[in-house]
Amino acid sequence: MTQTKKEAMYQEIEKHGNNLNAIFHTELDPVTLCKRLRALEIKASKIAYDYCDGKIQTDEIDKFTTPIMDKVYKLLNNGKYNDDRPHKKKVPVFFNSDCRGYALKINDSYVRMLETAGKTIYRDWGGYGILAPDFTPNN
Repeated sequence: MTQTKKEAMYQEIEKHGNNLNAIFHTELDPVTLCKRLRALEIKASKIAYDYCDGKIQTDEIDKFTTPIMDKVYKLLNNGKYNDDRPHKKKVPVFFNSDCRGYALKINDSYVRMLETAGKTIYRDWGGYGILAPDFTPNN
């Protein structure tokens, strides 16, 4: 039996959610986790676009990104976003202000370390981990 595009999309979402749970141990259903992160990605991407368009200035971007990143860190059980103590942050997740890609990412060197440990995560061409990729079928 041939898989529909929608079935393939949900299979990718579940796989990504399982990969995220292997890294973050959220105890959330993988699809629920991905949907919540995707909603935050959409908000963060809007901020990145507004920043690139000059609607948000450099000195005020934290005012917009911190509430989103706090939610991301809480959702991922990843410490506190503004906590500078390295032992409090489990995974180096960050806001990417470049509007040409995804806004919520994991540091590339950490992604390489994950792969060495046998864990995988959706990545961009630069090797950064993507928290909430868009799996919507093209077409």
